[in-house]
Amino acid sequence: MLKEFRLSGTGGQGIILAAILLAEGATRQGLNVVQTQSYGPEARGGASKAEVKISDEPIDYPKVEMPELLLALSQEAYDKYHNSVQERGIIIVDEDLVPHTVNTNCQLFKIPFTRLAKENIGKEIVTNIVALGAIAALTKELDSTSILEALQQRIPSHLLDINLDAYNLGYKQGVQAYAQSQTFTRLEQNSQ
Repeated sequence: MLKEFRLSGTGGQGIILAAILLAEGATRQGLNVVQTQSYGPEARGGASKAEVKISDEPIDYPKVEMPELLLALSQEAYDKYHNSVQERGIIIVDEDLVPHTVNTNCQLFKIPFTRLAKENIGKEIVTNIVALGAIAALTKELDSTSILEALQQRIPSHLLDINLDAYNLGYKQGVQAYAQSQTFTRLEQNSQ
């Protein structure tokens, strides 16, 4: 099993931290992991991308070429990377920040991560952790408990509660989005 994930957005959204937590969670499951990142020279607002490759066998090449999953937290990131996702892969976008999407041979999940973070947690800064929870819910390869353990290990104790709340909120949203997609798929199949 070899799986590739690409998380993308703009600087300041916590994309890299989310990828690190994803990678550390996979490591806790005993999987081999490579995590890479790139970002523009701006501290905030420039392009940001982080990639995670996981496998139950040694990983010979660290570069992600055709991810199974893309998280896009900006329109620019979506436009740049949506065509690189494997057929029947998963694309997850912040529906408020990525208003324009196109039909692809991928499952598209639109979740308002930033709005959820603001309205439910009271802090937009945990948007990345809300998104991480949704990723955990929408992927079979990653164990949510392992990602939670990585979160508890890495996040400072005075920020842990809001991050756990954000993760659980995202996980719940991911489960709901998946259930809705399955209902829609069944409705489509029944109408044919």
